[in-house]
Amino acid sequence: MSHQHSSDQREHERHHFETLAIHAGNTPDSLTGAVVPPIYQVSTYKQDGVGGLRGGYEYSRSANPTRTALEENLAALEGGRRGLAFASGLAAEDCLLRTLLAPGDHVVIPNDAYGGTFRLFAKVVSRWGVDFSVADTSDPAAVRAALTPRTKVIWVETPSNPLLGITDIAALAGIARTAGVRLVVDNTFASPYLQQPLALGADVVVHSTTKYMGGHSDVVGGALITDDAGLAEELTYHQNAMGAIAGPFDAWLVLRGIKTLAVRMDRHCENATRVAEMLTRHPRVSQVLYPGLPEHPGHEVAAKQMKAFGGMISFRVTDGEEAAVALCDRTEIFTLGESLGGVESLIEHPGRMTHASAAGSPLEVPADLVRLSVGIESADDLLADLKQALG
Repeated sequence: MSHQHSSDQREHERHHFETLAIHAGNTPDSLTGAVVPPIYQVSTYKQDGVGGLRGGYEYSRSANPTRTALEENLAALEGGRRGLAFASGLAAEDCLLRTLLAPGDHVVIPNDAYGGTFRLFAKVVSRWGVDFSVADTSDPAAVRAALTPRTKVIWVETPSNPLLGITDIAALAGIARTAGVRLVVDNTFASPYLQQPLALGADVVVHSTTKYMGGHSDVVGGALITDDAGLAEELTYHQNAMGAIAGPFDAWLVLRGIKTLAVRMDRHCENATRVAEMLTRHPRVSQVLYPGLPEHPGHEVAAKQMKAFGGMISFRVTDGEEAAVALCDRTEIFTLGESLGGVESLIEHPGRMTHASAAGSPLEVPADLVRLSVGIESADDLLADLKQALG
């Protein structure tokens, strides 16, 4: 299917990230010259004779011009051949898993992953006859040992959610190639500004575009990007056949958010560095999990494969679970809430909130753990807020 913007992709390839974020897929409207792609809030399209499609558009589940603009932008930012936009990150994951897997297949998943991803494997995909093994993906040997003759996919999050573990993408790409399996990398925490897994050998990149890509806590969305032409065709077929697509307004909001991704991420990273350094010195904090800290076990790998260390921090409090929960209630600028990656700072208790679905599993998280999504407010105000809340 050919869409009206696709001729622009090649000319964008020589541009830097900040330029691509603003211009890739954002072709001025041919009718009016509008510099922002319109919201094509439409379900169907007039055909010029039976099968005479204008720009390849016939029905908005199959393709919509606003979604096309976002999908071209996503592909450019991750250095992929094809980007696909979905109704949520989990919708993207579901489409990917049902495209890649069949009953009897096996997947290696991380011992630290988003609770919703674990739930999808443990409660949904497993009922369909797909098995999974849990491995510490920061240890390539552990991943290699977890492979079976039925393994089709190695699934990675780096940095991981919520323990901020780091996986060497290039090392796992080598293992995946040797074994003839696909390497999938959830790049939500890093964003393509900080890390580009396809260039490191991954087969597919997954995003919850709800997070840093949208960046303003006002949209739910997901994405898949691949550089494999055959896989891109299969994913496109399944996206249409299964139908969990991004609506035009949601696609427009994500596209709008992406334009400021680079400047936002710079500030997220600066602020998170200051917060992490303060927390490491605080007597009420027993451990700080942030890949930017030299003592983090994944620091060197992160420095090699990431431009900077991101805006997510987790830490453990010395006084246990109730103290962690109470801390979440005492902050004033850090808002108690799930999700992450927005301009405003958020705080949460993973064990009772985002990762409750992993309780009792190998992915269960420590009860004294607090997770921060460090926003782009004044770092001085954020530090003061955490200090008063810690007491």
